[in-house]
Amino acid sequence: MVTVSKKICMVGDFGVGKTSLIRRFVDREFSDRYLSTVGVKISRKVIPLTTNADIDELKLLIWDLEGQTKFKAITPTYLQGSSGVLIVADVTRPETISHIEDHLQLFFGVNPAGWVAIALNKTDLLDSDEKAYLQSTIQFDHPHLLGPYLTSAKTGDHVDEIFTELATNMLS
Repeated sequence: MVTVSKKICMVGDFGVGKTSLIRRFVDREFSDRYLSTVGVKISRKVIPLTTNADIDELKLLIWDLEGQTKFKAITPTYLQGSSGVLIVADVTRPETISHIEDHLQLFFGVNPAGWVAIALNKTDLLDSDEKAYLQSTIQFDHPHLLGPYLTSAKTGDHVDEIFTELATNMLS
């Protein structure tokens, strides 16, 4: 059995749901209780692969980077060696969406050949018209960019999909 390990970093402003998305994906759990990540927390998840003849499973090392701005200087160090990044914004806080471009520039500055997925999180708090508006207005153009995905760590909407798509593209 052949296993390949890949590093994914989670970035975004504080309180956007990075840790909650990881908990939903890795542990299949959700909690409304807010716990701020200090520094970095690393989680692991093994994904079996059926579409790749050479690799049987992919081990994801998911680095949950804290969102406080005082650590911005060390963030590039954490991003080194990452094959991909999941940028998370909170749809109820427009300023977190406006910071996506900053996170993109930071990641591609460290890993120009890496892959990026964008999660617009907490969509369970929006109605269908608001979701449609977000989907149609928020666009980014880069050949290694996936999304944006409308996610909800609470309901699980598109959580597995965004991690799986990112992981699959990192193998290409």
